[in-house]
Amino acid sequence: MNSTYLWYATRATGIVALILLTLSMILGLVTTSRVRARHWPGFAQQELHRRISIVAVVFLGLHVLTSILDTYVHIGWLAIVVPFASPYSPFWVGLGAIALDLMVAVFVSSLLRAHLKPGTWRGIHWLAYGSLPIALAHTFGLGTDSSEHWVIVLCVLCVLSVVLALLWRIHATTKQQQATPASTLPQVVPQTRRVATSGTRTARYDP
Repeated sequence: MNSTYLWYATRATGIVALILLTLSMILGLVTTSRVRARHWPGFAQQELHRRISIVAVVFLGLHVLTSILDTYVHIGWLAIVVPFASPYSPFWVGLGAIALDLMVAVFVSSLLRAHLKPGTWRGIHWLAYGSLPIALAHTFGLGTDSSEHWVIVLCVLCVLSVVLALLWRIHATTKQQQATPASTLPQVVPQTRRVATSGTRTARYDP
């Protein structure tokens, strides 16, 4: 395949993967806060989050594959998963490898969620939030379009969207905790009085 076509494909798939990663994070934050649209069932929201995450991994794989196949620069297959092992621009390519490793770890843990402890799965899943800033650094450090205004605006919107979703989740969680009715708390029955009933007579005993 022509190196020029691979170069365009690498740029396009990288940008699409970044957008999908952002959407996946936003949906993940909204889903875990248990906020639902009025006519939008919870399982559909979770399924959308899962499918977008899968598509993001697919585009990330295409981004990596086209980068390896492009003969203009040599990166090497090892540099895909081993950070800073690339002979070409080892630091910026290494950041891309770290972002890839984090996303793959989150994706695999989601597939194995039924076999993992909730705390373990949650801890691994939080790694996804580290992959976004690392991916952005990789984009600006290595991307040929990083100086374009539309790329800068797009990356800023991705960051702001995730930050706003995170703040909204914190606000929604706090509001739900404050709105928890007192009736859900365990009731303690005082033991200072006892009432015994026998027929029509009722006697009260004070200890």
